[in-house]
Amino acid sequence: MSHKEIVRTVALGKDYPLPQGVLCVFEQLSFTLNQGELVAIMGSSGVGKTTLLNLLGLLDRPTRGKVLIEGQDASSLTEEERAYIRNRKIGFIFQFYHLLPEFTTLENVMFPLIIKGEKLTEAKAKAKDILEKVSLADKLSQRPAQLSGGEQQRVAIARALVNEPLLLLADEPTGNLDWKTGQRILALINDLHRERGLSSIIVTHDEKVAQFCEKVYLLYEGRLKLIRENHS
Repeated sequence: MSHKEIVRTVALGKDYPLPQGVLCVFEQLSFTLNQGELVAIMGSSGVGKTTLLNLLGLLDRPTRGKVLIEGQDASSLTEEERAYIRNRKIGFIFQFYHLLPEFTTLENVMFPLIIKGEKLTEAKAKAKDILEKVSLADKLSQRPAQLSGGEQQRVAIARALVNEPLLLLADEPTGNLDWKTGQRILALINDLHRERGLSSIIVTHDEKVAQFCEKVYLLYEGRLKLIRENHS
């Protein structure tokens, strides 16, 4: 296993201004994810798990400290440069699918490739391929409203993975799915780790999901603590 560093935080701090002062979500948070690692972050509601994913995925900026993507300090980058890294290196799976309602399944999954400037024929072929992997080859022309929650989540996962990202950030990716579908999704993520050297961080409340991951961290009182290493 390579120990190439994919993402690292250095003394990360995030505050939100409140009418009566400041809410400090975390302080001095340091964490490293190496290539090929699949880690879970657990913690009670409201501790800042989603906030942390947004910082790691360059959707938000920290109040203090740094986020390094492959050794590059993202805090010194412009919004355009950050968007460029997001589009090429990071895949996001949100709990709420964020699919474009007027687009078909196929178009939703092609979208990141089109933004990147790929040819339509290539984008279509890649999108079809990944949709086959999430067992949606028969739903290519459906719009999100015509799909079940589990199907919509699988479309969102296909869209996150179609770009072959370096880093996958998943926020409760199986939260709205039955366990059988959830297991299929986790197995798919696992396969991509083996095939492509994908590196993933999964935020979850579910102990069964955490069991799938190599390392389990607890976000508690603004710090990340390694609580378990699962050896497959």
